[in-house]
Amino acid sequence: MHFTLLHTDKDSKARCGVLSTAHGEIHTPVFMPVGTAGTVKAVHFRELKEDIGAEIILGNTYHLYLRPGTEIMEKAGGLHKFNSWDRPILTDSGGFQVFSLAENRKITEEGVIFRSHIDGSKHLFTPENVIDIQRKIGADIIMAFDECPPGTSDHAYSLKSLELTQRWLKRCVERFDASRPLYGYEQSLFPIVQGCVYKDLREKAAEYAVSLNRDGYAIGGLAVGEPVEQMYEMLEVVNRILPQEKPRYLMGVGTPENILEAIERGVDMFDCIMPTRNGRNGMLFTTEGMLNIKNKQWEADFSPLDPAALCFVDESCTKAYLRHLFHANEILGLQICSIHNLAFYLWMVKGARQHIEAGDFKIWKQKTLNKVMTKLV
Repeated sequence: MHFTLLHTDKDSKARCGVLSTAHGEIHTPVFMPVGTAGTVKAVHFRELKEDIGAEIILGNTYHLYLRPGTEIMEKAGGLHKFNSWDRPILTDSGGFQVFSLAENRKITEEGVIFRSHIDGSKHLFTPENVIDIQRKIGADIIMAFDECPPGTSDHAYSLKSLELTQRWLKRCVERFDASRPLYGYEQSLFPIVQGCVYKDLREKAAEYAVSLNRDGYAIGGLAVGEPVEQMYEMLEVVNRILPQEKPRYLMGVGTPENILEAIERGVDMFDCIMPTRNGRNGMLFTTEGMLNIKNKQWEADFSPLDPAALCFVDESCTKAYLRHLFHANEILGLQICSIHNLAFYLWMVKGARQHIEAGDFKIWKQKTLNKVMTKLV
């Protein structure tokens, strides 16, 4: 994997570049649709490529490990062969999912013992076997195993958690460097910078991650309950330390405002379930503002979903028809909303790239947020 930094904004830390992988190029800043179980909910890969323009998707180690399982993954030749997605894939280590099972897991020095949310069976994730699992999944970019403390954790717990994460990170790197890819192409391991909302811990985490000299770095443990002002502050702290020539991935964030503010602070890569999850609940992001398509005011509105025509559904589907689909409990409504919202997110980061190149990112960002964060009811 190779990252080429192309432009930096003259009035902020925003930058754009190209991330080259064995399965293609990724233009940054980039939003990555979440394909937790090897599929982006309600969206076909043809639509992801042709209508949305996705260059990379995510898979999740926890979910793919439990179902269909690593034996099937390996027999298929990896996730790319299994689901027929021929562009880059990134996998989360499963740490966040495991730690969200607060009632069904136990953290030890060795790793985490947890019970499956599917059938209650007991499993163990360690830094070593999480690397092995991601080798079998075969993603282009894989994550180290970490503990993700709540955003409200006190300093003492956050320090203890970070020290455990760093010991696990060392073991992840050792296992990664001692093993080889299984399917004939290279993989890249990203450390995850933790530290909750404490400047000294974030600095400590970033410095240790950089000392391991990896292809890129992830920033985790944000947007997990802390105020957004603290999230932005932690991004500034971390990005002062992470190298300019390596990509930076902010995990699980978030709203259009979160993403554009993070781009301004030097972040390159994003993922979040928000566009598809909100879409399945009838909430649309548009270039004019946010709206709930289930509301009565759209009942006889025969205008397209978005005047900017971000994808094919914006030209061929009216607000009134989409509202009808939701009230008739037709699955097509969930699909259309998911496609549209993903197209919106990719339109947004493409605009960020264009205006970083043009040198007026901050002006464009504020104008864009003033519109897209307006609630249209």
